[in-house]
Amino acid sequence: MKTVKPLPRAVLPKIDREQLQQLVAWLSEGVILVDPDGVIAWANPAALEAYDLASPDELGRTVAGFRRRFRLDYRNHRALKAAQYPLQRLLAGQSFDDVVVEVRRRGNDDFRRVQRLRGIVLADARGRPQLLALVIRDETERFSAEERFERTFSANPAPALICRLSDLRYIMVNTGFLEMSGYDRAAVLDSSAYEIDVLENAEARDQAKLALRDGLTISQREAVLRMAGGGAKFVIVAGQPIEVGEESCMLFTFIDLDARKQAEMALRHSEERFSKAFRLAPAPMFLASLERMRLLDVNDAFRETTGMDENADTAAIGAWIDAATRRLLVAALERHGTVRDLDFSLRTREGVALQAQLAAAMVTIDERPCVLGVVHDVSERKRSDAQLVSALDAVMKDASWFSRTVIEKLAQIRHPATSRDGVELAELTSREREVLGLMCEGRSDAQIAVALGVSRNTVRNHVSALYAKLDVHRRGDAIVWGRERGFIGYEKPRRRVKR
Repeated sequence: MKTVKPLPRAVLPKIDREQLQQLVAWLSEGVILVDPDGVIAWANPAALEAYDLASPDELGRTVAGFRRRFRLDYRNHRALKAAQYPLQRLLAGQSFDDVVVEVRRRGNDDFRRVQRLRGIVLADARGRPQLLALVIRDETERFSAEERFERTFSANPAPALICRLSDLRYIMVNTGFLEMSGYDRAAVLDSSAYEIDVLENAEARDQAKLALRDGLTISQREAVLRMAGGGAKFVIVAGQPIEVGEESCMLFTFIDLDARKQAEMALRHSEERFSKAFRLAPAPMFLASLERMRLLDVNDAFRETTGMDENADTAAIGAWIDAATRRLLVAALERHGTVRDLDFSLRTREGVALQAQLAAAMVTIDERPCVLGVVHDVSERKRSDAQLVSALDAVMKDASWFSRTVIEKLAQIRHPATSRDGVELAELTSREREVLGLMCEGRSDAQIAVALGVSRNTVRNHVSALYAKLDVHRRGDAIVWGRERGFIGYEKPRRRVKR
């Protein structure tokens, strides 16, 4: 409670009560007049409004009656004793100023007012009290607003502190700051801005300190906040001038940067690891824009293979990859996000086309869609495959002297029978092989029936079974499939010799 000097008694030669009442009747502040014997003599309309009453009699008629009707508490919720009631202090001849109390009406929990009171003793020329005046200013609305602010401040999860500018001491702290810093509430409220320096190592610290001294806004800036148990935390701090209880203060708010700093560090380490892997990868790798396939970065293997880097003119216009492949690649990436084993011609700086396969994925860099790709040079493999196929074609032009087994193996090398090509040779029955061989000789169903000694319906059944296994729908397709795999004519199966 604020300590003030007692007010001097007002000395009047003679008090004309009627004139005094006329004088104070329409003051905005409430005034209650009390006789020295403790009787409440009069109250102006503002005083009655302060207690939500219709007449002075409802105040209790006497000082003792007032105490029975109303309960007064200090702002720290400590109840006033009888001798501490403002009207009782006036009866004791005490003048006072700036006493703030909470007023409650006994038996009515809904009535609650906050009043700022001043007591004046009006005395005669000999110093004897003639009339006592209690001046009332209703500040319920202001204190209610402050209470709402305090509740909101305390409940706000964002860390915050309030520092009084007159002595740079912290007067309020919320749970968010205590949880972030590890401090105890009492330890913070007993400290000054020098003991818990929220601007330590802040950007432009001297400028921020001057702003704090002058009560000016402190813009957001990074700082280091010392923790209660040792260590430090990176934060963003900002200061906003406010008034709390008619005192100039600074509201400090904080953003915890530790999680972001850790994420930035992890990202930096991740980027460093990726950069090393990218540079040292033995296969050519590139990073290009999705729209025009402009090379943004390449590794050493890509430079060695193509003779170009991201600074070459051909790299800038995407000339290292042909337009058709570029359109196909972009469409596939936009649809699936990744591409594997895409055949294309990789152009070198000298214009040489290398046969290659591409595996790529779409990535986002600086909010731009890009392509990260790995290139496999398959020129030598393609050349070897072509040479092998040419040799097989030359051999199989006259393969009549090969056994059936050798022809089948050579056919499988020339045209490997994988799951994508359909059925494998081993899956055909001996009869289906015979029918297919006769079909490759150009014989009709009737001729096949005579050669095998079966009916035409039986031949048709075998042909239908072949179509189903080979996944073809025409006789010509079945003949092509058979000839590609070495079926050049009918071979009568060897009879087993009985022992």
